[in-house]
Amino acid sequence: MKKIAVVTATRAEYGLLTPLIRRIDEDEALELDLIVTGMHLSDKYGYTANAIQKDGFLIAHRIPILEKDNTSCGVSITIANALREFAHCFEQDHPDMVVILGDRTEMLGVAVAAMNERIPIAHIHGGEVTEGAVDDCIRHALTKMSYLHFTSTEAYRNRVIQLGEAQDRVFNVGALGVENIRNVQLMGREELEKFTGVSLDRAYAVVTFHPVTLEKNTAVDQVTEVCAAMEIRDDIFFFITAANADEGGDEVNRLLREYAESHKNAKFIYSFGMQRYLSIVKYASFVLGNSSSGIIEVPSLGVPTVNIGVRQRGRIKSKSVIHCEPEKQSIIAAIEKAMSKEFVSGISNMVNPYEKEETSKTITEIIKDFLFKQKIDLKKGFYDVGIKC
Repeated sequence: MKKIAVVTATRAEYGLLTPLIRRIDEDEALELDLIVTGMHLSDKYGYTANAIQKDGFLIAHRIPILEKDNTSCGVSITIANALREFAHCFEQDHPDMVVILGDRTEMLGVAVAAMNERIPIAHIHGGEVTEGAVDDCIRHALTKMSYLHFTSTEAYRNRVIQLGEAQDRVFNVGALGVENIRNVQLMGREELEKFTGVSLDRAYAVVTFHPVTLEKNTAVDQVTEVCAAMEIRDDIFFFITAANADEGGDEVNRLLREYAESHKNAKFIYSFGMQRYLSIVKYASFVLGNSSSGIIEVPSLGVPTVNIGVRQRGRIKSKSVIHCEPEKQSIIAAIEKAMSKEFVSGISNMVNPYEKEETSKTITEIIKDFLFKQKIDLKKGFYDVGIKC
C-alpha cells in the first residue's frame, strides 16, 4: 500500500480536490494522508476543517501556518511557517507522494519541505497563466519542484513541457472542478432559498473578487468600483463570497461586507461550500468578479461570467466569459451584455475547454502506475524542447 498525502489550505481548493480525495480514500491500494492547513484552521475564515470532517474524511494532520495578517510581510511569514511545520510533518510521516493543487503562496513552503525529504510531488493545474497575480510565478516554481504534472488543457501541458518537464510525466486530464459539476448532485432553488434566506425568483449574480496581487494598493479602488456598479443595478441581487487570504484580502472582505450590510440588493456569505456554490451559480444570471472558477468551472453550467480586470489575464477562456475593466461603467456594460438574450443564446451549445471525463480517476491511476511500477527517478533532467533559429 502506498501513502498519498493530499494538502489543502482553502475552501475553494478543497472543493476542487474532493473527487480526487474520495478516489484515493476508496482505493484499496492507497492510503489517504489528508493534511489540512491554512485558512481551513482559522476562525477568521470560518474554520472550514469542520466541513471536511462532515464530508466523512479522516484528517491525518492539522497544521496551522497562517500569520495574523495578510500584508506582504504576513504572507511571507506564512510561507516560512509552512516550510517549518511541513518539514517536521514530512520528516515523521514521509508519504510516498504529495499532491498539491494550483498556485497558493503557502504551497511553496509545502513543496520545498517535500522536495528536501525527497518525496515526489504531483502538481495539479500547472502551466496556466494569470498575469495579474503573484500566483503566476508561484505556480511555475511549483512545477519545477514537482515530478508528475496534471494539467487542465493541452496548451497548458505544452507549457509545462516548455518549462523543461519531460513529456512522459505531463498529462492533460482536464479540470477537477468541471468533474464536480458533472458528478455532484446539485441542490434545488427551494433548498438554496432556505440556506440564503433570499428568494431566487429575481435575477441574481454570484460575486467573488480577489485582490490583484501584482498591483500595489489597488484593491480598495477596484472594489469601490464593483460596489458602485452593483448599486446602479439594484434590479439584480448579488450574493457575495469572501476573498482568499491574499495580500489585501481583509480589506476587500470588509468593503464587500459593508456594502451588503447597507444595501438591500446584496448578501455577504463567507463560504457556500462546493455543492452550494455550484448550485447557486447554476440558477444565476451571471457570475461577477475575478475568480478562476468563473473561467474554469462556470462555463460548464452555461452561465455567463463577467471577468473584471487583469487577475485572470492569460488563461484560456470560453466564449461565455466577458472581460471588462475594474471601472463602474465598464462593469455595467459587461453585465448588460451578459444578461442579453443574444449573448445567452450564443453560449447555449459551447464547449468548455477545461472539460474532460473522469479527471480524478485518470490522476489516481497515473499516480498508481508510477508508484507501483517504480517509474520515479527524482534525478530528472531538463527536457529541452528545441529552438529553431
